[in-house]
Amino acid sequence: MADFDKYVSLVLLVFAWFLLPSCSAQEPPSSEADALLRWKASLQSQTVLQSWTTTATRPNATTSPNPCNWTGIACNKAGNVTEINLFKAALQGKLDNFDFSSFPNLLRLDLSDNQLSGTIPTHIGKLTRLTYLDLSVNQLSGVLPLSLANLSNLSELYLSNNALTGELHPHLFSNWTRLTNLDLQYNNLTGRIPREITLLTSLRELVLMSNQISGSIPSEIGDVKNLEKLLLRGNNLIGTIPPSLGNLTKLTHLFLDLNHLSGSIPPTIGIWRSLTDLRLCRNRLSGVVPQEIGNLSLLTVFHMNYDNFSGHLPQQLCKNGLLVNFTAAGNNFTGPIPEGLRNCPTLYRFRLEGNQLTGSIDRDLGAYPNLDYIDLSNNKLNGELSPSWGRCRNLTAVKLAGNNIQGTIPVEFGQLTKLGVLDLSSNQLVGEIPKQVVRLSSLIRLSLKDNHLSGQIPFETGELSNLNFLDMSMNMLSGPIPEQIGDCSRLQHLSLSKNLFNGTIPYTIGNLVDLQELLDLSENSLTGEIPSQFKKLTKLMNLNLSHNMLTGVIPFSLSEMDSLTSIDLSYNDLEGPLPNSRAFQQSPPAAFANNRGLCCESCGLQACNLSSTEEGDRRTNFKFVIVIVASCSVALFFLVLFIGFSGFCQKISKSEKTGASVAGNGHIFSVWNYDGRIMYEDIIRATEGFDNKYCIGIGRSGKVYKAQLSNDHVLAIKKLSSEESELENVKSFRNEMQVLTETRHRNIVKLYGFCCHLDHTFLVYEYMENGSLSNILSSDNSAKKLDWIKRIKIVAGVAQALSYMHHDCKPPIVHRDISSKNVLLNTQLEACVSDFGTAKFLKPDSSNWTTVAGTYGYIAPELAYTMVVTEKCDVYSFGVLVLEVIMGKHPGELISSLSSSSDEDIVLKHVMDPRLSPPTIPQVSKALASIMMLALACLNADPQSRPTMRHTAQELLGHDLSFTKLFGSTDVGSPSHGSRYL
Repeated sequence: MADFDKYVSLVLLVFAWFLLPSCSAQEPPSSEADALLRWKASLQSQTVLQSWTTTATRPNATTSPNPCNWTGIACNKAGNVTEINLFKAALQGKLDNFDFSSFPNLLRLDLSDNQLSGTIPTHIGKLTRLTYLDLSVNQLSGVLPLSLANLSNLSELYLSNNALTGELHPHLFSNWTRLTNLDLQYNNLTGRIPREITLLTSLRELVLMSNQISGSIPSEIGDVKNLEKLLLRGNNLIGTIPPSLGNLTKLTHLFLDLNHLSGSIPPTIGIWRSLTDLRLCRNRLSGVVPQEIGNLSLLTVFHMNYDNFSGHLPQQLCKNGLLVNFTAAGNNFTGPIPEGLRNCPTLYRFRLEGNQLTGSIDRDLGAYPNLDYIDLSNNKLNGELSPSWGRCRNLTAVKLAGNNIQGTIPVEFGQLTKLGVLDLSSNQLVGEIPKQVVRLSSLIRLSLKDNHLSGQIPFETGELSNLNFLDMSMNMLSGPIPEQIGDCSRLQHLSLSKNLFNGTIPYTIGNLVDLQELLDLSENSLTGEIPSQFKKLTKLMNLNLSHNMLTGVIPFSLSEMDSLTSIDLSYNDLEGPLPNSRAFQQSPPAAFANNRGLCCESCGLQACNLSSTEEGDRRTNFKFVIVIVASCSVALFFLVLFIGFSGFCQKISKSEKTGASVAGNGHIFSVWNYDGRIMYEDIIRATEGFDNKYCIGIGRSGKVYKAQLSNDHVLAIKKLSSEESELENVKSFRNEMQVLTETRHRNIVKLYGFCCHLDHTFLVYEYMENGSLSNILSSDNSAKKLDWIKRIKIVAGVAQALSYMHHDCKPPIVHRDISSKNVLLNTQLEACVSDFGTAKFLKPDSSNWTTVAGTYGYIAPELAYTMVVTEKCDVYSFGVLVLEVIMGKHPGELISSLSSSSDEDIVLKHVMDPRLSPPTIPQVSKALASIMMLALACLNADPQSRPTMRHTAQELLGHDLSFTKLFGSTDVGSPSHGSRYL
């Protein structure tokens, strides 16, 4: 009987064993579901996990829930969880409460692109069957747990874009023999690359970019024979490039740039026949470059700029015609341009500036149908400019300055219709300036200085309506300066000095109201008087009219040039008193030396007697009468314009009076709560009739005054200028009213009201105590108050304002002048976007064609040749602004280097504002790195490749999330996954 019982038990046991798989398929272990639910309960954000509930989701299941049907969960046939995929699920929380031991069958775990924080728990090592682990793009910190070594089945491990610290422990590499992809970029890892890396025999991709890894590259890395991508850029690596890297015959990508490597390139580099992308730039490498590099027949990208290489460049580069991007700028290369580059039709970017290359530019270069950018400046090249360059129709920038190029400028250059930058300065060019060249409407920057050009400036120069920079100085140009130059309405820099110009200064130069950096007409033979129209150049900082034959008095109206910081009127025949402005009164006497009779006792010149003052007044009054008489011819036009404008004001005013009131709390109020006449009188009284001592800034269309009213409220008043360009000012004033009466956002400056009075027309704003971002960054003391967290908040605030304008306003609004001077800061140093004088509504039934508007250095490049304004123009300007906030100054030439090479040349730690200490909080470091990448994306040369401002604002909030306690923000967005090899 006992045997029978034993037999029955055995049969039942076997029967149960056969039934177990089918039972399990219907009844998965409850421990997995419970573990997932416990982890869900610990998370702050669970929106995407709504399907994770305790309710049974299977027919006939009455006990435990089935996780196999939950979002992001996959199971095997036995009902065991084998995959958890919650990529970009907006998860907030930690991994501490994730019971990894409950998932013995888990093969894939992807929690990337979330907002997970805290450390990686040590019990993650219990996932012994795991083959794929991706925790990248989170806010994880702490060291890599050694228990990761237990994951011996791992084939892919991605932990990039976190704030992980500590060293790469050799023990981690002992069991990862099956690992093919290891990505730890954009963390704070330190220490050395372990020599035990040779144990990773299956490794194909090793990505350690943008960490703080030090020491040398171990020679043992050459034993990882399957390696295809070795990306070590942006660390603190020292020593030489080990020759053993030549053993990596399967290598396709090698990034060693932005380190401290020294020595030379080993000749074994020629073995990398599969290499397509090689980057060695910005190290301390020296010596000659092995000619064996010419054997890399698949090479498409080769960067080795700003090292210390010497000798000849490899002559066989691009022998198979695949090279796309070649940069070797800022070295000591000598000899000719590689002969292989003469016939390289794929070439797109070509930079060899700052070397000592020789040879003939017309003999050593060919025609490149795809070429977009070429810079061979500051070498020793000779020869002549070839007419065949006119066939390079995709060229946007040609920089050949600082060579010995001779001959004339080919008229065929006029066929380069996409050309935005032409710099031929400091060569030996002769002949006249072809009118075909100055008809290139896409030109933004034209520099022909320091040559032997002769003849007159073609009057077609006035067709360069998008030109920002024009320098024709140090030539032999003659004749009068053409009046048409005043049509280059976007000029910010104009230098015609050291030529043979004669005649008077064209009064039309006074129309160049955007001139900001320089107006230099010195060392010519100009005669006549200084045009009074110069008073309209209110943005100009540097004026040089010295060494001419100018006569008469200096117009007193020039005292309205409020931005002047440097003046030189010496060596002329001027007389009379200096204008009463700070720039004139504080200039050194040398700035007015060798004139007939300039006087100003307080300026170190001779004292003015009564007769000279009366003479100056008499001439000024005579000119005033002429201006009044001439103005009568257009008085009717402006009267009609004012009537129409007043009607618009009344319409806006009527609508605003019914709904513009703001609940006051003693600090915030609305002008509409007050009697208009009394408010007007209070403002006039508070500013003493708009006296200059209350002026706190100069806007595009007028001056801004601070007005402290009798009730202690402080306002900012923008008064419409009364210049001759009244039509433009009225359009600007109307734009500002239209935009600000239709927008309400915490990061857009508040409009309290406006006045359309016969005597004064002005706008009334909220007063921003800390002024413009530009002023704060320009002061060392003020800039130090803007710590990294405040700067991140400023960037996020501007992004939110632009996102609101682009995506929440109907029709969308494009600002068109995003710059640091138009970002104002309140008492809490929060950002508000201001100055909407050039803003544009993007109406669907309109072509949205426009003239170029904005501040030099912030304008999107495509606007110069498309003339079509889009939201992506603001995105580009925002990218420049972000770099300025990080660097503490305008990025300047860094922007052109970005557009001329690739963003791999830029690492955050190399550009951060040196006035601030590096961030010590890992989350801050991570956020700054992410913001830097966002800025680079915004500066993409292709407008369609730039992100939208909504996406950008969400990215900023997403990266902001590690500072939720610091920022007090609960509105979050999801960062994009992005490329692993940005």
